Amino acid sequence: MNNDQGDIIESQKQQDDGEFLAAPEESGGSATGAVIAGVGDVVKRIGRYRWTICALLFFASAINYVDRQVIAILKPTLQKEFGWTDIDYGWIIFAFSTAYALGFIFAGRFMDKFGTKIGFTVAIILWSIGAMMHAWAVGVGEFALPILTPIIDGLLSVVNAVITPLGFAPWSIVLSVSVAGFIVARFVLGLGESGNFPAAIKTTAEWFPKKERALSTGIFNAGTNVGALVTPLVVPILVSIWGWYEAFIVTGVLGFIWLAFWLVMYKRPDEHPRLSAEELAYIQSDPAEPTTKVPWGKLIRYRQTWAFALGKFLTDPIWWIYLFWVPDFLQRQHGLDLKSFGLPIAVIYIIADVGSVGGGYISSALIKRGYTINRSRKTAMLICALAVLPIVLASVTSSLWLSVILIGVAAAAHQGWSANLFTLTSDTFPKQAVGSVVGIGGMFGAIGGMVIAPLVGYILATSGSYVPIFIIAASAYLLALLIIHLLAPKLEPAAIDA
Repeated sequence: MNNDQGDIIESQKQQDDGEFLAAPEESGGSATGAVIAGVGDVVKRIGRYRWTICALLFFASAINYVDRQVIAILKPTLQKEFGWTDIDYGWIIFAFSTAYALGFIFAGRFMDKFGTKIGFTVAIILWSIGAMMHAWAVGVGEFALPILTPIIDGLLSVVNAVITPLGFAPWSIVLSVSVAGFIVARFVLGLGESGNFPAAIKTTAEWFPKKERALSTGIFNAGTNVGALVTPLVVPILVSIWGWYEAFIVTGVLGFIWLAFWLVMYKRPDEHPRLSAEELAYIQSDPAEPTTKVPWGKLIRYRQTWAFALGKFLTDPIWWIYLFWVPDFLQRQHGLDLKSFGLPIAVIYIIADVGSVGGGYISSALIKRGYTINRSRKTAMLICALAVLPIVLASVTSSLWLSVILIGVAAAAHQGWSANLFTLTSDTFPKQAVGSVVGIGGMFGAIGGMVIAPLVGYILATSGSYVPIFIIAASAYLLALLIIHLLAPKLEPAAIDA
């Protein structure tokens, strides 16, 4: 029996199980009523504590994005106070992306070695400290400036050696104390935040059977949209009451509040006292997987690893464009400011939330209808890739709300895409390797972010237009899906024992 046949049989079993467990709870004097009452007992016996764990992941992702996005909301304020150019801002975002990429080299392996409880704890402590460091960035910059200046000059010399022969004007930047300080703060933030998704995906692989992983991933990934939605609504209020310094401190404290709940509520499924035997059996209902540890050196030999990594490299930077540059776009294109762009940005991420859950739902629903995992995931990803294309129109329309809707649909499509892309790792690798594979892919996604951050700053500094930026966004997903399909045409599990 080949893999696709096995997927169909397993999917049919999942569909039958899902229909049985989803029956309404009601009772009556008939045999039917007794059967339905029995269904209610089964649902009750199985339990739902795994969804409590999913809720913890949801809030961690929300906090992750609050801390990440504050600087985008405050960009006009900080630019005015410190005199930053778009290129300055691009290099500050570059620092986050660089740390994010470096962190992913170690984060996945760290999660696999020490477990998600310890791993998540270390990650959120580090990124919360980094978030609060922004408030004292100028002081930090006084010490960092002499160290960072030769590093940035060296990077620019390499970049200019590549782009100048291609006909592009050479880049230059003179670091100020404020830029140096924010670069350090963003670096610490990015290093800590690199642990969030390897930990969350590994937790999902441990706490959910394959039939529920895309949906659970979509749900916790929706937390990123909630964080991005809340930030433009809350940060202007914090700034108006206290100032931008305090806005960074208050948002940074959120991680420590979450950490208290994590330490109290989280254990591995086979160690958790609140998990019923029935729910544990349900979680562990997938076929047994190999337990041999897989080193990074071996993981990078698999086409499945590269399918995930290149998918991340091409599409993660697009999400970072939405996150770090949309407030600037709304200011340039439609004249909005700190007090007025909160609602449009909130609407964008409300729409994005629908895509995060919807993308996971589409593939899960197709699996339950008997489609193979391969066909289900790629169909969902194709739908998402096509939904991004109209974003090009957002850069040329004069209508604020049409721009908001087009960007919102593209952001929703990205989140639906991301839910399925992340799930590919647990579809094709055993649990003990998932964290490492996510780490490799996250590193490549962050490298893509390293490329896009100064590139966007350069495009805006030279052209003042978002048209080429949104063209890049529109084309990235179809290209990524083509590469994924060529590398993993059937999404077959990696033969790690071969």
